[in-house]
Parts: sequence; C-alpha cells; structure tokens
Amino acid sequence: MNKTELISQLKKIGLQKGMEIEVHSSLSSFGYIEGGADTIIDVLMECVGENGSIFMPALCLSPELTLTDADKSMGITSKIKILPEDADRTAMGIIADTFRKRNDVITGNGIIRTSGWGRNAEQAAIGGLDYVIHNGGKALLLGVDIYKLTAMHYVEDILPQEISNIFAPTEEISAIYPSDDWFVEAGATPVKPWYTIQDMAYEKGIIQDGYMGKCRYMFFDIWEVVSLYREQLLKTPFKLYGLK
Repeated sequence: MNKTELISQLKKIGLQKGMEIEVHSSLSSFGYIEGGADTIIDVLMECVGENGSIFMPALCLSPELTLTDADKSMGITSKIKILPEDADRTAMGIIADTFRKRNDVITGNGIIRTSGWGRNAEQAAIGGLDYVIHNGGKALLLGVDIYKLTAMHYVEDILPQEISNIFAPTEEISAIYPSDDWFVEAGATPVKPWYTIQDMAYEKGIIQDGYMGKCRYMFFDIWEVVSLYREQLLKTPFKLYGLK
C-alpha cells in the first residue's frame, strides 16, 4: 500500500479532520508500506489535520522477555525491562517510536508517558491519555487488539486489591528484579478480562473493524469501550477475571 491508498482507506472507516485519536499499531501487520512508519504517521496527520490530535503510547518498556527456568520456578509469569527515556526502540512499536522522535510531537516524562501531536498535543504531557478518553476521542488499532489499548488502564484504580495482589511479585522476586528496573508479574487469572470487554463491545456494535490491505483495524469511541470495563470492575470484577 502507498500513502494515497492509506488515506482513502482511513477516510472510508470514518477518520475525519478535527478528530482526537489514540493510535496503537503494528507496522509489520501491513506487509509492505511504501515509506514505512513515516508514511503511516503522515497519513494520520493529514486525515485529522492540525485541528485534530494524535496520541500514541511512549512507555519506556521492553517487550515481554523470555522467562528462564529459574523465573518460572519462582512463579514469574511476565517480566519487562524498564528502558531509559531516550531508548531508540521500545515495545510500543516502530510507528509509535518514530512518532515520538518527531520535532512537532510533545512527549511526557517518566516511564508511563504519552506522545501527542496537533491541537491538543500538550495534553499528552499533562495527563497522558486522560484528555482524549474523556473528550470524545476515538481509538484506532492497526494490526493489534484491545490488549494494546493503554486507555483501559486508566480505570484500573478501582480494581479490587485482592485481584491486584494476584499479580504482585514476592519479596524474593523483587530482590532479583527491583521495581526501579523491572515490571514483573507473578500470577495470572483464569481468563483475560479485556477480551471479555472486547466481545461485549462487539455485541453492542461499538467496534467497527475490517482490513486495510493485510492489516486488520479496529475503530471505536474510546470511552464507550473503557466505560464498559469500568462498569464491570464496579459490578462484577471477580467474575470478569474468572475468579468467581
């Protein structure tokens, strides 16, 4: 696909001038794109225009790393290295990493940060995704699913401590993988709750999806999906996580 084809496809799915969007993406899902990550970014900017805004994750995190036998024996289920803020490549993907480095993009500080471009770009540094979640923002997932939607974490302050504790590392694990350098989980729940929310959103007709070339996309109102998660966390959190 080339730039002209991408613009046409994105307009067909509803991307418009002035929109505020949260984007998560996998460049490899497209196959070959003329111009690579920069073409995707240019197309998104052209579609929403300077009166719109684009927000992408800029977390300073590595991809999930392979667990050793020793890790597994301690009960570790996931480990991620915290990277320097100036790391060239992160687990966010090459599109987000390229976006973050652009001169006209504003990026917040710290490990859990967001990059923003456009009319409300500064909101990325002020409150991460809070602005786009609560002001009619749309989510555009390109080649990824709901488990890349960072906005979902913004309602997990109401997650019961009993559930949070399931994932907490032991003192032994923390001594080997200190929290200043690592994100480590040492437990898992019977089901992946975000997929339940994704299924609910499909049933309600909230999520629009399809293909742009080889890339499967999902397009929806952020708060409509995130609020489903919040509602389930308030009403039936243990059932949602497969615990009752």
